[in-house]
Amino acid sequence: MRLVLFLASLAAALGLAVFASQTPAPLPASTPAIGFSAERAMVDVRRIASAPHPVGSAEHQQVQAYLVQRLAALGLQPSLQSGALSPAAVARIEKDGGDAGALRAVNIVGVLPGRNPGLPALALMAHYDSVPNSPGAADDASGVAGILEAVRAIKARGGADRTLVVLLTDAEELNLDGARAFFSEHPLRDRIGAVINLEARGGGGRAMMFETGPGNAETIARYAQATRKATGGPSSNALAIFIYRLMPNGTDFTVAAGRELAGINLAFIGRPAQYHSPASTPEALDQGSLQHIGSQALETADAFLRTPTLPRATQNAVYADVYGLFVVRHPPVVGWILLIVAGLATAFAAWGAHHATGLRAMSVVRGATDGLWLLASAVVVGQAVRVLAGPVGGRIDSAETYYTLLRRLPMLEVGVALAMLALVLVAAGGRERIGRRVIVGVVAAAVVLATALGGFSLLVMGAAVVAVGLSLWPSDEDRTTWGGWLGLIVLVLILGGLIQAVAPEAAFLFLWPGLIAALAAAIAAVIGARLTSWRALIPAAVATVAVGGWLLVQGHGVFLGVGMDLPGALGLIALLVVLTARPLAPTSAGEVRVVSLLASAGLLTGCAVALAARFVS
Repeated sequence: MRLVLFLASLAAALGLAVFASQTPAPLPASTPAIGFSAERAMVDVRRIASAPHPVGSAEHQQVQAYLVQRLAALGLQPSLQSGALSPAAVARIEKDGGDAGALRAVNIVGVLPGRNPGLPALALMAHYDSVPNSPGAADDASGVAGILEAVRAIKARGGADRTLVVLLTDAEELNLDGARAFFSEHPLRDRIGAVINLEARGGGGRAMMFETGPGNAETIARYAQATRKATGGPSSNALAIFIYRLMPNGTDFTVAAGRELAGINLAFIGRPAQYHSPASTPEALDQGSLQHIGSQALETADAFLRTPTLPRATQNAVYADVYGLFVVRHPPVVGWILLIVAGLATAFAAWGAHHATGLRAMSVVRGATDGLWLLASAVVVGQAVRVLAGPVGGRIDSAETYYTLLRRLPMLEVGVALAMLALVLVAAGGRERIGRRVIVGVVAAAVVLATALGGFSLLVMGAAVVAVGLSLWPSDEDRTTWGGWLGLIVLVLILGGLIQAVAPEAAFLFLWPGLIAALAAAIAAVIGARLTSWRALIPAAVATVAVGGWLLVQGHGVFLGVGMDLPGALGLIALLVVLTARPLAPTSAGEVRVVSLLASAGLLTGCAVALAARFVS
């Protein structure tokens, strides 16, 4: 019963995650005028992205003229703003063999006046230049076309009090020069009160809101309410914003955020092989992604235009969408309350388990070490799978390596995910039952492979020492189901508490699953503290499906963002999945052998998939 329930719950969680990760269906041209239609927007995408149009090219001039015409047709009084190119932009042009002597960044600015010109204006922003070798259907013709379609729908909904400024920037691909010119020189710059930016790094996937201005609590509240009406719903979480702040990347929104403006930055990053690639054509673009990003932009912009006040900078919110249906949000201080409630629920479950099974504290400690082992092993195994996908070299220190790995990223994600599944099965099934020597051998082989093909890494070597050390740690007491479960809960709550202290926006990833797991354990202790009846396992099974599916959705986003550099980051998601699934894990010798075989198959298949990625050019 346990084996079937364990595997079925994991499979259901995966199925739920796959379903929730799909882009919405693009709406046809017959969609009512007040709605966003990807089919209508595709008319502009096809025109803008008919060929590469980098700054200085004849195609760039043609796209510029077309967009001026489109803004005029929408009644937006278009004008051009010229700005000097930065030394960095000039260097990039000359490196590609071009002549930047007479070139300038030329922004296209359109204004749709509101009834009250004294109110701060809203800017809808996207860039219309492309890189030299790509038509840029996604980056950023989709953003420009999305804005044009959103403006048309806003006008169809009737006039608003607030003025709308459409800012189609130039030279974003060079050094964000168009945005810098607007926000430093344009007369309208001081009238802007909020910005909505549309971007892309790939040709598909759900569009995520991944960046805001400072003190975003009010912005998130408005975004959450507005995007309930968007096709595909909201897609955002505080972790994405926290991680993006730590990365060296920048978009036009970075310039606006530097002026402490409120607003949101939207992008889709699926189908990464299309990023800055000749493959980024209108035919290859996922129209569901265009529908999702455009609909979110429309509903948020319309809400901002019709509200008496724009969002103010207060504090950063802790939030995340749930399967694209709605957004759960709370102030950072609530994290401490969740931690206390989870701790009390864990203590109650431990009390029930002690009275029913004689649970000892050392069993809980050993359960926590299973989680530490999983995290350490994920770093080592994840890097080993990563280097199998190549190119040889542990660091992404060249553009060629970066774009090569982007093309291989979908296969790499599958390979790493299968490897993480293997670790989940081992951690849940019991490392000692599977065999210490086998596990130590696998970790040792992984670190040798990662070092031989990727170079020495202090992080990987340190993780290997921890993983091997925990595998060889003497055990004079059998691990128990309750000990394993509660140990993982305690570990996650400790990690959540530490993150809550230093980065409360990111702590929800640990505190929310930790709270649900603790409550499931408390309920199980009431139903059947011996965990021998199927009724006592229902709370864990339900939590595994609901929370596990949500975690896998988050993991997909995390991997698209940082997986090339830190594939072991999926180990965090693996740990949190085990958090709820641990009491479902089989205990009989026969079932453990099945789990061991499945783990071996998952690891070998993951390595094979990563190796096959080398054949992706």
